[in-house]
Amino acid sequence: MQTVSTCEATANIAVVKYWGKRDEKLVLPTNSSLSFTMDEQLKTRTTVMFSEKFSHDEFWLNGAKADLKSGEFAERMVQLQLVREMAGIKTKAKAVSLNCFPTSAGFASSAAGFAALACAASKAAGLNLDARELSILARRGSGSACRSVLGGFVEWKKGDRADGNDSYAQQIASHTHWTELRNVIAVVEAGRKKISSRAGMKQTVATSGLFEARLKGLPQTVEAMKKAVLAKDFPRFAELAMRESSNMHAVMLDTWPPIAYLNDHSKEIMNSVMELNSGGAVAGYTFDAGPNAHIYTLEKDVSKVRRKLGEIPGVKEVIVCKVGAGPKFLMDEKEHLVDSDGNVREHSFSKGKGIVIS
Repeated sequence: MQTVSTCEATANIAVVKYWGKRDEKLVLPTNSSLSFTMDEQLKTRTTVMFSEKFSHDEFWLNGAKADLKSGEFAERMVQLQLVREMAGIKTKAKAVSLNCFPTSAGFASSAAGFAALACAASKAAGLNLDARELSILARRGSGSACRSVLGGFVEWKKGDRADGNDSYAQQIASHTHWTELRNVIAVVEAGRKKISSRAGMKQTVATSGLFEARLKGLPQTVEAMKKAVLAKDFPRFAELAMRESSNMHAVMLDTWPPIAYLNDHSKEIMNSVMELNSGGAVAGYTFDAGPNAHIYTLEKDVSKVRRKLGEIPGVKEVIVCKVGAGPKFLMDEKEHLVDSDGNVREHSFSKGKGIVIS
């Protein structure tokens, strides 16, 4: 048996955040969350091949072979083993993944990566999973990945069951619902963050006195955000996004020892957005677990946001994203990151050339 599949999935940026688990092993969240899936500028391509030729699993990320005994990469093997169990096979796999944007820097690279892995691995194993099943599979690798198996505006339901079968993502509105919406990303630091999201969440749940108060208010925030998005009420949406982001980072600071993902440039951006909004709602910031800003605005106001960001010396790059349609499978054999003999192809990504495979 030898089968292969390649999928590209994109990151999602939450406007109601997931921060904290009720079950570490099953990756079950303490609260529901809402996000927008981004376009292909924040994509990961993953090829998975199952073959009798392989004596052991391999995982490659950004051109380097991973140590599967390390915690980060062992998580990926959980997904592969789950796929094997679902498909009733024991065949070993080679998974090769390429991020087309910074890894572990607050861009939700794990969401794109684990979503692409879930999609590619399940198809390569001959499974035909629906969106709910894919979401649950992706969740086992990274919580936020369960939202990236869908496009548009997505809710991850926290669920209540101990087995996690009611904790999955579902689409609230497609990528065509609010076509004017843009995410203007202000890159201030593209390096790997010092504290991973997984470690930070665990620390917060264990030590933050404000955490329980946050959880109590989130159901109302989720419902309010849904209404704002479905009504395309940008002023309400922008305010909710900013208040929710600030609430999560306040809880991080209340963690012991304190967790501070934002830096001085992040704070400058926050102040600049408030200045932009002094005459009416133009933009709304949100920050994931990193210092880079995701500034939501409407297409007509992108130039205003870019000009404002241009006044901040710490902003190294600006990326303007649309809402994305979700994962896509690549059927051309030339686009696989593994050749027909099971060898990893030479591959790289650059902004000028895109993904280059040789």
